[in-house]
Amino acid sequence: MLLFALSFLLVILQPSTGQFPRICANMQSLLSKECCPPWDGDGSPCGELSSRGSCQNILLSQAPLGPQFPFSGVDDREDWPSVFYNRTCRCEGNFMGFNCGECKFGFSGLNCTERQVRTRRNIFQLTTSEKNKFLAYLNLAKNVPSQDYVIATGTYTQMNNGSNPMFRDINVYDLFVWMHYYASRDTLLGGSNVWRDIDFAHEAPGFLPWHRAFLLMWERQIQKITGDENFTIPYWDWRDAEDCGVCNDEYMGGRHPTNPNLLSPASIFSSWQVICTQSEEYNSQQALCSATSEGPIRRNPGNNDKSRTPRLPSSADVEFCLSLTQYESGPMDKMANYSFRNTLEGFADPQTAISNPSQSGLHNALHIYMNGSMSQVQGSANDPIFVLHHAFVDSIFERWLRRHRPMLEVYPAANAPIGHNRENYMVPFIPLYRNGEFFKPSRDLGYDYAYLQEPALESFQDFLTPYLQQARQIWPWLVGAAVFGGVVTAVLTKHIRACWKKKGGTSSEIQPLLIESEDYNNITYQSNF
Repeated sequence: MLLFALSFLLVILQPSTGQFPRICANMQSLLSKECCPPWDGDGSPCGELSSRGSCQNILLSQAPLGPQFPFSGVDDREDWPSVFYNRTCRCEGNFMGFNCGECKFGFSGLNCTERQVRTRRNIFQLTTSEKNKFLAYLNLAKNVPSQDYVIATGTYTQMNNGSNPMFRDINVYDLFVWMHYYASRDTLLGGSNVWRDIDFAHEAPGFLPWHRAFLLMWERQIQKITGDENFTIPYWDWRDAEDCGVCNDEYMGGRHPTNPNLLSPASIFSSWQVICTQSEEYNSQQALCSATSEGPIRRNPGNNDKSRTPRLPSSADVEFCLSLTQYESGPMDKMANYSFRNTLEGFADPQTAISNPSQSGLHNALHIYMNGSMSQVQGSANDPIFVLHHAFVDSIFERWLRRHRPMLEVYPAANAPIGHNRENYMVPFIPLYRNGEFFKPSRDLGYDYAYLQEPALESFQDFLTPYLQQARQIWPWLVGAAVFGGVVTAVLTKHIRACWKKKGGTSSEIQPLLIESEDYNNITYQSNF
């Protein structure tokens, strides 16, 4: 009954975040390189008549890139989205969306003026009803088509530079699986040649902002297709876990009784089909993932290569990672040392912060531990545990932001791997978002985490930490100044008293006022802080 009711809502609700807007996936838009759809509210492109936005040329970052990608003009994702479109909607104020028809994250209301902050909660703290609703929402997203978005099934060259559009429909959940694949896929160089050292969502500074934006868009899609505006993604706190606590039929699916690599038939996820998992086949054919079904979800938690990932991450691993003061360092890729981003992503040792790609820590450890669909980067979002895992990773990013309070300038403006500079647009999102736009506290984007709200002391401690560290550095100077000030005060006091005695005592003009007892009792003392 719940699934039927949710499906009915699709008739009246329009989802609107994702990849290629359906209204722009045609020959005219591709040849003109313009994607400025009308807003339904007034029928004008980008809602210009209502001052929501206007159709503008895309302003691309000219900052230099790192050396990891030595090519130019061979990949549709370079200078995203200019290969496909060079004019899109630029929205004003708190408006957002490919046609400026939505509110920015953190705002709501007819004119997008109402601030809002929703709370993401631990999945184990959901009631049975809330948990079942979450599972039903996931299954709904897997079974209904995206109303506003389609995916590309060919490169721009294979589309004959726009004159032969190659797009297809996709369901809401798989839209996000495909976007994750598209951002991390290899570059097709022609023939049988590919370039593997490229990823617009991983192994570089954009890893955390990209996935933050990805989860916000995914969350909003669920809110739209269900009509549940208060929906938030739950998280799985995996610190110190001895096994996969969500890998049972009550939550994300247990183990199959006869095939340990598959999910239990009692789980709704056992019938799900994965997409975009056969990267070597796509590369050999110089083709993109077309989102055709490629078999069931595979998962065998704990039976992974122990030499690479001996255990799940610990609380100590997380605390050490949070103590790192540099967001990014060195080459700004998976070889970066003492980088908070690289350590949290899992390419640096969570006890030393020294790069060691042969081991998998923190974020990467969970993917390897799952030993199945989650363990291959391009297709990892097929397993719905992906969203629980990345919500918790995002919460660690949030703790670091609150503890260290970095300026936007801390995020690298130049020389990061392709697509990861601060002003680069994130691949493959339309509407357009820059990496730097999501390098900010979650509350500015309209959400928070339950465990960061309680206890308040932890948040207060994170707030005070940078100031306490500065105080330790100047403490010797403060003590010295206090001692010096005390000596000076004592000398001056002694001198003043000596002068006072030389004047021969007190006179009636300088004697203190006498106060009667009842007047004295009416005097109050105030302390102002």
